[in-house]
Amino acid sequence: MVVLVFGNVVMRYAFNSGFTLSEELSRWLFVWVTFMGAVVALHEKAHLGTDMLVGRLGATGKKVCMALSLVLMLFCLWLVAKGSYDQYLINKESTSPVMEVSMGIFYASGVVFAVLGAPIVLTDLWRLLSGQVDDAHLVLIQESEEAPHGGDSGGHSPSRN
Repeated sequence: MVVLVFGNVVMRYAFNSGFTLSEELSRWLFVWVTFMGAVVALHEKAHLGTDMLVGRLGATGKKVCMALSLVLMLFCLWLVAKGSYDQYLINKESTSPVMEVSMGIFYASGVVFAVLGAPIVLTDLWRLLSGQVDDAHLVLIQESEEAPHGGDSGGHSPSRN
């Protein structure tokens, strides 16, 4: 994708021409890579988050917050799936201007994201409800190595000597 866009920029400015496919294909790839990256981040628990409030709660409070978070994520996945599927149905007969490929494929990325993300969230919810999650894993984010967070003693950022 980077080579495609860079090559098109060079062609436009150096030779006053370009690849007609470049802009459209790079946009499609960007959308698909973003959604697939979101699935990987969901699996790795690598989405952005803050634990300032949840980090101060006891085990029961953390479990309640985790359950609410997972249920809200399932609802959001449902909304993405439904909206993307509706857009797929509306646009499946339309073709993209340059590539002449069904626009339904573009909107199917949201459906694929929701279908791949739902089992991850459901597994996490099952593990929580069946008692398989220990207290150390009740916060659904990974710690950043650089940024200070609510769990630091004294609230001071680490020294960068």
